[in-house]
Amino acid sequence: MATITLASRSRALHLGRQQERLRDAPGLERIVVWLDTDPPPSDVPATLVLHVPPAAAGMRLAAARNAGAAAAIERGCDALVFLDADCVPGDGLLAAYASALQARPDGLLSGPVTYLPEAALVDETTDLSALTDPHAARPSPPDGTVQDATEEQQVLFWSLSFALTDHTWRRIGGFDESYVGYGAEDTDFAMRASATSVTLSWVGGAHAYHQFHPTSSPPWQHLDDILRNGRLFADRWGFWPMRGWLEAFEAAGAVEHVHGSWQRTAAP
Repeated sequence: MATITLASRSRALHLGRQQERLRDAPGLERIVVWLDTDPPPSDVPATLVLHVPPAAAGMRLAAARNAGAAAAIERGCDALVFLDADCVPGDGLLAAYASALQARPDGLLSGPVTYLPEAALVDETTDLSALTDPHAARPSPPDGTVQDATEEQQVLFWSLSFALTDHTWRRIGGFDESYVGYGAEDTDFAMRASATSVTLSWVGGAHAYHQFHPTSSPPWQHLDDILRNGRLFADRWGFWPMRGWLEAFEAAGAVEHVHGSWQRTAAP
């Protein structure tokens, strides 16, 4: 089994807390893909560190996940667990994913995510189970169970925590590297999984805990990425993703919906 984590200098502290929780897992390949322009520092806590620098338009998240998966498969790993740097694994996450992959080797598996408040500082002694409060937007089945997603839930796949076998990864074809910058590449991945008859399932007990960091809602710093990637997605799948953010941008007067497409508001 391998964990594949996307990280950058701004998430170095989060990454350290995550890797501390993974360090003693037997036989685990811990692969970190560094996203910054500058090469990764020598003290990144992982068994393998890769470097996928950004393109002119932004971070290459899809390419970074593909690079991490390719390295894991080359090292003989047949189970791939993707966990973003700001996510700390619950004590049962790896075991829950491993068990679910045995039962559903042809599936795309995703566990519950708890968004921790700012006051919740995580270290190796923190009892994460006491902080469990899964995000209400997605199902959280009982521990030890796997629940198939409905068709409507396909767009609720989040790439910050998921697992699949190397066979299923190859079947889907990895992430589409046409997506550059923030947004839509994970929803596209879920749609392509569905198109290749790979079932998305929710895994009870595979808890991840998203560490707090400042952000904006909607994410203004990613507005142009969301428009560009959203248009690419819509051209392919016939509908726009990230509608909640787009509608929030529209309410603030930053974008407009014209002839079925979203764009920046025309200057007066």
